[in-house]
Parts: sequence; structure tokens; C-alpha cells
Amino acid sequence: MPSAAGQTLRKVLAQSQKELLGDWLQGQLAASTLRSDLMKENELREQSRELLALLQTATQNGSLERIDGTDWTAVREFLARVSRSRAQQGFSSSDTATFVFSLKEPLFARLRADLGNDAQALADELWATGYLLDRLGLYTTEMYVKGREEVISRQQREMMELSTPVVQLWENILALPLIGTLDSERTQVVMESLLQKIVETGASIAIIDITGVPTVDTLVAQHLLKTVAAARLMGADCIISGIRPQIAQTIVHLGVNLSDVTTKASLADAFSIALKRTDANLSRYSGAAT
Repeated sequence: MPSAAGQTLRKVLAQSQKELLGDWLQGQLAASTLRSDLMKENELREQSRELLALLQTATQNGSLERIDGTDWTAVREFLARVSRSRAQQGFSSSDTATFVFSLKEPLFARLRADLGNDAQALADELWATGYLLDRLGLYTTEMYVKGREEVISRQQREMMELSTPVVQLWENILALPLIGTLDSERTQVVMESLLQKIVETGASIAIIDITGVPTVDTLVAQHLLKTVAAARLMGADCIISGIRPQIAQTIVHLGVNLSDVTTKASLADAFSIALKRTDANLSRYSGAAT
């Protein structure tokens, strides 16, 4: 890329901010990719105005070829913020990248108006400007993907929290019904939910029901033992219910030691044991219906 390229771009950004903003905004509002259901015109105008101002500062002080330099920090931070915001609002990655790429048309038009009589200078400026906006557009896409991953991760965690409710069955007795696969990430959510409920209620027994867990392998068994150990450290004993014949055979075959953990075939059996251990009866529970 010629070293002199970019001088006209810098002049256009410095001297034609208002006109450039108007043309750019008009193009965005007329585009088929416009998502007026997700963003109002005044918000789009403000984002466009801010990016042009940041580009003016960055191009005056920094290289057009290296957007990873300190002179481009403010531009990168702005694009990262916009990308994450749009990911949360429901924009697609192409919608988000188009925000940057759509600036090419008004910029190219002004470069042609200034350099129309000098084909070589025009070619150099168009190349420098296109290269710069392509890099910024790709960076915007990368930040969008990261933002989308954060949204998905948060939603997955929220779904796991909803799928692992800790229920107070009786005074001092909690139940944690598990449904689906128990992996490391979900085990962490299970532990946190159970331990927090133990602290809140002061429960002395927690029933972990695995009736809804399709398979139990060595990893699942280890996750269960970790949960039992964590609950014991908080002062609550655990009973594992939902041990079906095939699961019992699998546990024996795997050589998993559950000898120090009370296990029952059904939640009802586990609840009966829990009532006996807490010396409870049906008339004792203050929350029982009258």
C-alpha cells in the first residue's frame, strides 16, 4: 500500500463530518438490512456520529494499516461495545458488520469527487480506505461472536439453574431432583444451588433424586459424590434416590464406592428415611396445609 495513501481520507473525515454522517445515515436507513424493530433511528444516528468522530481522531494520529495500535484503542473499544450490545439485542453478525461496511459507499463517493481527475491517487485512496474498513468490519464480527457466546453461555447457565430446583419437602429436609445429563458444569450449578439452600434453610438432610438421569457412568458417579461431600461439609447428610436396577448394576460394574451414602429406589422411600432421621411427623411441619 503506498505510503501517501490515506491523506484524502483524513481530509474528508476532518472536513466533511456533517455531510458524511448525513449520507451514511441515509444509506443505512434505506438498506434492506435495517432492523428498525431492534434499534431506533436516534440510537443509530448517535452510534454513527460517534464512530465517525473516533475515526477522524484515529486516522489523524495512527496508521491506516494497523488498527491494533494504541491510536485505535478508542475505535476498537467502541466497536466492541456496539457489537456486544447488538448481539444482546438480537442482531445477526452480518447486520452488525454491515454497520461498518456501509460506510464505504459515502466515503468512496467523496473520494471520487475529490480525486476524480487522478486515477492513480484515487485507486490508492480507495484501496487504503477499503482495507481499513474491511479490518474494522472483521474486528466487529469477532467482537459480535464473543458477545453472542457470552449471551449463549449466560442463557445456558440460567437454564441449568432452572432445571435443578432445590425444593424444601419438609422441615430440615430438602430434595434436589435431577433430570438429564450431569456434566461438570451442571454439577457446579447443582452444588451451588444445594449449598445455598442448605444455608438458607438450615436443613440437615438433602435427598438427591436421580430418577431423571438417563445413565450413570464413572464421571456422573464422581459428580454425585462431590455433591454429597460438599453438602456434608455444610452440615447436611445426603440420601440418593432413584437407584434403578440397571443403574445399580452399572455402579457395581464400575466399582464406584457408595457404601457410606444412603441410597433408595424411590423418592418416597428416601423421604420416609429422612422423616425418621429428623424425628418428624406429618403434624409437625408448620407449613402443612390445614
